[in-house]
Parts: sequence; C-alpha cells; structure tokens
Amino acid sequence: MDAKLSPDQGLSITGIGLVSLLGIGLGIAAIVFDVVAGRMPWLATSLTMPLLFCALISAGIGYWVVPWLQALKAGQIIREDGPQAHLKKAGTPTMGGIFFIPVATVVACVWSGFDGTVLAVAALTLSYGFIGWLDDWQILRRKSNKGISPKMKLMLQITFALMFCCWLIVNQYSNSFDITKIALPLGFSLPLGLLFWPLAGFVLVAESNATNLTDGIDGLAGGTVAIAMLALGVLVAPTSVPLMIFCAAMSGSCLGFLAHNRNPARVFMGDTGSLALGGGLAAVALVSNSLVALFILSGIFFVETLSVMAQVGYYKATKGPDGKGKRLLKMAPLHHHLELSGWSELQVVAVFYVIAAILAACCFGLSLV
Repeated sequence: MDAKLSPDQGLSITGIGLVSLLGIGLGIAAIVFDVVAGRMPWLATSLTMPLLFCALISAGIGYWVVPWLQALKAGQIIREDGPQAHLKKAGTPTMGGIFFIPVATVVACVWSGFDGTVLAVAALTLSYGFIGWLDDWQILRRKSNKGISPKMKLMLQITFALMFCCWLIVNQYSNSFDITKIALPLGFSLPLGLLFWPLAGFVLVAESNATNLTDGIDGLAGGTVAIAMLALGVLVAPTSVPLMIFCAAMSGSCLGFLAHNRNPARVFMGDTGSLALGGGLAAVALVSNSLVALFILSGIFFVETLSVMAQVGYYKATKGPDGKGKRLLKMAPLHHHLELSGWSELQVVAVFYVIAAILAACCFGLSLV
C-alpha cells in the first residue's frame, strides 16, 4: 500500500463498516470451526455462543457506561507531540476496559461451570486490568499523560505474574502434560525445567505491555486481540473446552467494545483494557502449553514493541553533544509512524486486521503439521 495516500484516498470503508466486516468474519469463522470440530454452534460448549453472547452484552452495556464515563469527565489526555489528527480526540472518555473485561471474565467463569483453570486465568486478567485502572485513574486525576510510575506498574505486574506462576506450580501436578516442556511444531518439545518459570513471568509482563503499546488507534487493539483470542480458542479447544469458552468470551467482548471504539471512537479501552487483554492471552497460552502459537498470534504486538525499543535505542545511540539524538521512525509505536507517513487510521487498522488474520491462519496450519 502506498504510504503517501491521504486519509481520504485508497480506502472508502468507514469505521463501522470495518468493524462489521470483522464481526461477521469472526462469527462465520466460529461457526465453521464448531462444525468442523463436531460441535453444534448453538450449544453452550461452542465457540459461537459465548462469542455472540458477550458481543451483544458488551455492546449493550456500553450504551450505559460510555455516557456515564462522559459525565464523570473521564476524558483522555492526548499527547501534543503525537499525530495532529489525534488532538480532536481530547476529551473522549477512557477506561472503557471497566465494562467489557468484566463481562468476558464473568461470562466465561459462569459458562465454564466455574472451572478452576478459567477462574485462575480470569483472576490474572482482572488483576492486570486493575493495574491498568490505577494507571488510567492517576492520568485522569493529574490531567496529564503520567499515571503511576513505570516502576510501580512493573512491580505490580511482576507480583501478579508471580502469584499466577505459583498457581501454575501447584496446578501442574494435575495436568496430563509437563508444563515446563514447551510444545513445538512437528511433535518436538523444548524441556526448560526451572527456566520455564522466569520465562512464564516474562511472557505475562511482556504480553500485557505489548498489547498496551498497540492500543493507540481507534479499533486497533480491540480488533487484533479479538482475532488472536478466537484463534487461540480454536487451538486450545481439543484439550480444554473451558479455556476455549474463555477465549471466545474475550473475543466476543472485544467485538462488543468495538461497537463504541470503532473510528471515530466514543470511548477508549485505556490501560484498564489493554493490560488485561495481554495478560489474558498470555495466561491462556501458559496454561495450555501454547507459547509458540502465542508468539505467532502476537506478531503485531511484538513488532509494535520492537519499534518502540528500536526508536529509543537509536535515539540514545545517536545522541550528540547537545543531548539530542536522531529518530529511526517518525514516531513510535509503528502505527503512529504509518500515520505520520500519510496513512489514515482506517488504513492502518484494516491492514493490521488482515495481518492478524494471516498470523492466525499460520497457527492453524502449524497445528495440522
């Protein structure tokens, strides 16, 4: 795609049109995978029903919560050094994660019959959502882009990650597989032993932060996570129906949220939503021994994170006597660089959705090998 396209060229689809296509696509995919797996799509133990139910509930609750957030004046503080087109978003309410994350976790817990694994994954998801809420609340209270300190955020993420790993250690004795042996394609495995545990903690913290960095354009994080969650649900379904239900519920809840977050957004998910989504993805992958699949499905989040690391590293490496360095990108993360290069928000989101779907297809292909 030509990076010189103006926002009014090259893509005629609207925000609601793009999200509608995503919702229809994921709905059809859920039905197809249910039928192929021999599950009836209208039954509770399917991908389709939790997906549709959470999408409808989240979208419906949003019509009550969004005006409430507006009344609370929970408006987003927009970075002045960011894309100028974003300045008009100032005042759009944030903390949207407070309604669609609880919907998904509660529905998943009830729908799965309060399965122990789902309860643990839901607890980790809500814990990371709580960290995000603290950050969002401090940003709103101080009327700046600075929430809780990075050290405090990292400490809380590590603390909850350690708690989840402790649960994993206790729970591994009831598993039919050794959780410390990472499953690889072609039937191979990588035995990590004690090294698995620091890796598990790193995955939880890194995935949540990577998802958080991707949340910067209307509908971007919500849509890409919806695709990744449904794909992960398909992959874990043969070994754990409860985890499949959790993934389908989270994917559906993201779709419901997109009814309000699609371009032009009426609400942002904030750290409350993005940290929770990343934590949920990582938790499911760790419990189901799907780290390779998680790495592939998180390709967009990984590249977004690398773009930030490369930007910071290059700036420091080229810093001159005046204390100023050169920028590798026009702005990090990558989606902002593309915007400043002439892409419209809808172009970025549409392309990232397609890439996320391709990554999901790659995971399905590897699972068949």
